[in-house]
Amino acid sequence: MSDDMRRRTLLTAGLTLGAVPIVSGVFTRTAHAAEAPLIGPARGDDIHVMTYNIRYDRPDPSPDSWPERLPLIAEQLRRERPTILGTQEGLYHQARQIRDELPPFYDFIHLFRNGGSQGEGMVIYFDTNRLQPVAYDHLWLSDTPRLIGSATWGNTVIRMLTWVRFHDLKTGREFVHLNTHFDHQSENSRQRSAEMVRDVVAEFDVPVIVTGDFNSTAGVSASYQILTEGGLVDTWEGASERLTPEYNTFNSWNTTPVEGGDRIDWILVTPQVSVSKIGINTWSRDGHTPSDHWPVQALVRLR
Repeated sequence: MSDDMRRRTLLTAGLTLGAVPIVSGVFTRTAHAAEAPLIGPARGDDIHVMTYNIRYDRPDPSPDSWPERLPLIAEQLRRERPTILGTQEGLYHQARQIRDELPPFYDFIHLFRNGGSQGEGMVIYFDTNRLQPVAYDHLWLSDTPRLIGSATWGNTVIRMLTWVRFHDLKTGREFVHLNTHFDHQSENSRQRSAEMVRDVVAEFDVPVIVTGDFNSTAGVSASYQILTEGGLVDTWEGASERLTPEYNTFNSWNTTPVEGGDRIDWILVTPQVSVSKIGINTWSRDGHTPSDHWPVQALVRLR
C-alpha cells in the first residue's frame, strides 16, 4: 500500500453538541515582529488553528504566480507550525507541494470539488505527532451534498466542505475540524451554505472547529448571523487576547493591511472550545504577499 493510500485509510463518525460560554477578548498588540511567529507551535494542551486561502495557481506568469509564492507560504507555515490548517482554493499540486514543504510529521486529507484531484479543494493539514484522524467526509454545498460537483443554490462555482474527526493524542479527547469555502457571487448560496454548515456541526457529539473563506463580512452578513446564532462562536469575538487589529483578510496583493476592513476569513468554534489568542497574519516579504488573503490564526483549547 502506498503512503498516500495509507493516509486515506480512515473510518466514519458523527452527532450533537454542548454549551459553555467563551470569554470575550480585547485587543492587546498592534503588530508582530516581521520574522517572529504570530503564534508559533502550540504548547501544552493548546491547539494552534489556521485558516488560509492560498489562491489557486494562475497559469499566467507574474510576481504573484504560484512558483514565486510557494516559498513564502512554506516559510510562513514552517514558522507558525499550526496544529491544524484548513486551506481554500488550492489545486492538487499546490496541496501536495505544501505538504512536501512542511515538516515530515504533517499529513493532509483532501478531495477536490470536481472529484478526485480535479478542481480546488478544502484541504486539512494536521500534525501527526499530536493528532490522529479517526473519520472524515466530503460534502458539496448543494441540495445533493453527496453528489460530486453538484451546485444547486445559484452558484456557478462548485462549493464544498471537508471535515475530519481527530483523536488528540495528548489529551485523549476528540474533536472535529470542518473546512469550507462559500460562494463569492450568490448571496442565496452563501446563506444556504451557512445553514448546511450549521446543521452538519449540530450532528457531532464532540467540539467542532470551523475554518473557511466565507466571502461574507463578519459581524454583519446574513451568513455570519446564521452560523453564530446557530451555536458557533466567532473566535475573534471570543478570544481573551487579540494579537492584531481587525484587518481586512482579502488583501488583493496589497502588503499594507487595512484596519477595520472586511474580515471574510473566519475561525468559528462550538462553545466547548475556549480561545486564548487570535490574530490576522499580515507577513509579507520584499513587497509580495504569500496570497491574496491573510491567514487567520487562533490558539484554542478543548474544555
